[in-house]
Amino acid sequence: MTASNKIIDVWMQHPTLDFINHPMFESLRRWMGMEKATNEIPVEFTIAAMDQCQIHKGLLSAWWGPQGPLISNENVASIVERFPDRFAGIASVDLLRPMDAIRELRRCINELGFKGLRIVQWFWNLPPTNRRYYPLYAECVELDVPVCLQVGHTGPLCPSEPGRPIPYIDEVALDFPELRIVCGHIGYPWTLEMIAVATKHENVFIDTSAYSAKRYPAELVEYLNKNGRKKVLFGTNYPMITAAQCLKGLDELITDDDVKESFLYRNAQQVFRLT
Repeated sequence: MTASNKIIDVWMQHPTLDFINHPMFESLRRWMGMEKATNEIPVEFTIAAMDQCQIHKGLLSAWWGPQGPLISNENVASIVERFPDRFAGIASVDLLRPMDAIRELRRCINELGFKGLRIVQWFWNLPPTNRRYYPLYAECVELDVPVCLQVGHTGPLCPSEPGRPIPYIDEVALDFPELRIVCGHIGYPWTLEMIAVATKHENVFIDTSAYSAKRYPAELVEYLNKNGRKKVLFGTNYPMITAAQCLKGLDELITDDDVKESFLYRNAQQVFRLT
């Protein structure tokens, strides 16, 4: 695979036990035939999974929900500090405490060197047009970092409505045209809506996390190869799915080396301001 040693995975987690064993992921564990974990996964195990497919860098997400953090910003920062060439951090904050959330986001970006903010809307059951998001969107613009949201249905047993591209992502992009929005999980089953929103708005992007290449909808493959060659980013959602699974069959879908390199790393470099 061309330039495979430069691949950037824009959505991954190094899971804590609280995260991977959380009841909300019961349906995912059932689909994947996974038992509850009994021991912490070493970071070296995650790096080995990346090395298997020559993933150069992973953007590690913190996770914060209504009951608190499942993966804290400090946890992510400690991993990035140990392996700065392999990982960069993506912050998560408490939507219910807006001023604390803004201060924590500033700290993560300015002091810890994180590269963006992730909000998983279904975790809060709040669509991205809810008033609790808007101060954070404004702060992301000021800090020049993207906000990473989830689009499409939910695998966990939570409502899927907050993941609709239209009207929610469309309206946020209208209110914040300077805000870079990375929409993870391709928007299925509303993929055409997601493509329409990304085409309409200069700063809306799609990442392919949670899907293997063989499961990309045909309309996404066409968009990626043509008008959307600068709008789609590679992601896995590790540990729910590995890079090896995600990349299998990609060469059959993308034959143009320039398109492939944009998808695998160039677009991520631009959107997340990575060197």
